[in-house]
Order: sequence, then C-alpha cells, then structure tokens
Amino acid sequence: MTLFRLLEENLRHGTLTVQLPDGSEHRFGSGQPEATIRFRDARTLRRIAYDPGFEFGQTYMEGGWDCGEEGLPALLDVTMSNFAGYFAHRARTPLGFLRKAMEQGNRIRRAYRNVSHHYDLDEWLFRRFLDRGMFYSCAYFERPDMTLEEAQEAKCRIIARKLRLKPGMRVLDIGCGWGGLAMHLARENDVSVDGLTLSREQLRVAREECARRELDDRVAFHFRDYREHRGQYDRIVSVGMFEHVGQPYYGAFFEQLNDLLKDDGIALLHTIGRTSAPGTTNAWLRRYIFPGGYTPALSELSAAIEPTPLMLTDLEVWRLHYADTLAEWFRRFQSVRAEVAERFDERFCRMWEFYLASCEGTFRHWDQVVFQAQMAKHHDTVPTTRDYLYRV
Repeated sequence: MTLFRLLEENLRHGTLTVQLPDGSEHRFGSGQPEATIRFRDARTLRRIAYDPGFEFGQTYMEGGWDCGEEGLPALLDVTMSNFAGYFAHRARTPLGFLRKAMEQGNRIRRAYRNVSHHYDLDEWLFRRFLDRGMFYSCAYFERPDMTLEEAQEAKCRIIARKLRLKPGMRVLDIGCGWGGLAMHLARENDVSVDGLTLSREQLRVAREECARRELDDRVAFHFRDYREHRGQYDRIVSVGMFEHVGQPYYGAFFEQLNDLLKDDGIALLHTIGRTSAPGTTNAWLRRYIFPGGYTPALSELSAAIEPTPLMLTDLEVWRLHYADTLAEWFRRFQSVRAEVAERFDERFCRMWEFYLASCEGTFRHWDQVVFQAQMAKHHDTVPTTRDYLYRV
C-alpha cells in the first residue's frame, strides 16, 4: 500500500498507529510522541496517498478518518514533524505567471471577496477562541507563562516601540482587524489612527468597540482597500494583512506604502513568512480558509521593497510564537466545540479545528515564521542600535 510505504520510509520520530476499516492495526516508528489514526473506509487511504497535501484535510472534514484519544494536535505533531521535508519539496515548486495570477490575483474587487470569505463569519465564532481584545494574529510570548491576553498586549507594546510613536502623530493601520491594535496605540501613545479593513463584520465590531471605549475622537475605521486610500502619515503599521496581498501585487503594496508615508516616517510590516524559497499555498488552506492567500519568502519581500525609496531599517524573525498562539486558540476552540457545532455544524467544526491544528504544525515543524520588517526613507530616522526596543 502506497501510504504504508510512505510511513515506513519517513516516520522516524514518534509512533503512529494506523487502524484500518477491517479492524487491523499497523504501527510505524517508535517512542514518543504517540498518536493514532482510524480510517473509516479504504477510499480515504487511497485519496490521502494520491494527494496528501489536500486530501488529509479534506477527508478529515468529511469524516473519513478520526484521531485516537491523544487528539488531533498529537496526530499532526507526529505526521508533520516526520514529513516536513516531504511536503517542503513539493511546496517549493515555482509558480508560473498564469498560476500566480489565478491563485493570488487579488485585484481590488477580488480582495474584498476573499477577505469576506473568512473574516465576515459571525463575530460570535471569533469571540469564542480569541483573547478579550480580539487580536487575530501572532502573540508575543515574552515569558512562557504568559496568558494569551498578556502576550497580545506584549505584541502591541513591541510594535509601538518599533514605530517610535510620539503624541499627536497620525498613524495608518492597514488591515486593522477588529481594531484592537489601533485602539491600543491611540490610548497608550496619544496618537490618532485610521484603520482599514475589507470585512464589514470587523468594521462593525471595531466601530462599536471604539465608541464603547470613547476613542472616536482619535480612531476612525474605514471599509477600504489599501490601494484606494489617500493621505500622509507619520507612521504606518500592517499586522497580518500582507498574507492577503498576493505576490503579483507586492510591488504595488510597497509603492503605496511609500506614497502614504511622510518623508521622516516609519513603517512596520508584520507578516507570516517562510524561511524556505518561494513556493505555493497549501491547496486545502487556499480553498477553505484563505482564498488568494500566500506567505512570502524573505527574498520576495526584499525584491519588492528595493525598487522603492523605502529602506529596511530592522528585521526580526519570530519563531514559535505563532505555534504557541495557535495552540491556545485550538484549546479555547475545543472548550466550546459543542456550541460551535450547534450554531454551525460538525463539518465546520472539523474544518476549523484542522485549520488551527495544522497551522500550528507548520510553525512548529515546517518553514513558517513571522517577519517584522521596519522601514524608513532615511538612515537616521530610527536609532542606530536596537536598545530602544528593550528599554522600558
């Protein structure tokens, strides 16, 4: 059997028990961690062997297999840690121009539609597993014992320090989500912030929360694509939005960033990235979770920034912070899973938990990291040492 051959050749860390529809069991590997997968029909086995990158998630959604009592994260921990090289080799296949245009051709109208697919889901769902501030991006765990709420606040503080904010400054937040960062920056640093989102649900929630916190005089949220926005800003920040830009539009993004940023301004881009060479987005994730999404290689970021007057003044790579963030999201989601199943359905729950657990695996075992790229137009805009980032 092709799948068994793949397991025999690649499973070197941990133990995987495979239970077949006829009741037989087969064990691969040895030692910890241990995980179990139970197949309900032989066709599921053939589908996964033929296209594991897509069918592993697809057949889980459909109920073609289940994990043992160790749970889905344990199963993905075993499989993804052992098959990192196998999938990485396939993911690095360069995309031609036409395929990039098809998968990442995020013209303005399509960008609105793609964002709506994921972010216009009911606010109720996101409140069930995010922190109180509704931050839907990588937290920053300064200490391993931090709560998710504390780690998201720490993320806001490090972003504020990298922006070098001063009272009265005008800030643009591209991809503001539910508004947590914009409101934090305005409240803690006495700046005014414009936030852009393509999600009507996020816009509604952000505006309501802004009014509740009495920050309307300093924070404004807009339903607008970054390419449609005009103005001049002292500081620009974008967190977790660049993954939706698409590689064909990287040049346009940084050109617009340059046009919106004052001559003495600072911009900070916080994005998921890959430590490997340019590749493609997992087909299952692209279909069900983030249509049009793509995480850049560092070489792709650099190539897009270089033709503009912007210069890279600081680059930081966050490793494992997102894995820990996703693990906490998964834990919180599981604690309310029955409620979600009742409001949506079982298929949706399986889709969502596979999304959270598999993405944790890509940050823990594969090539996914977070890049924080600070940019300016002049050498002396930011300090020449990094001490300012860590002095309280």
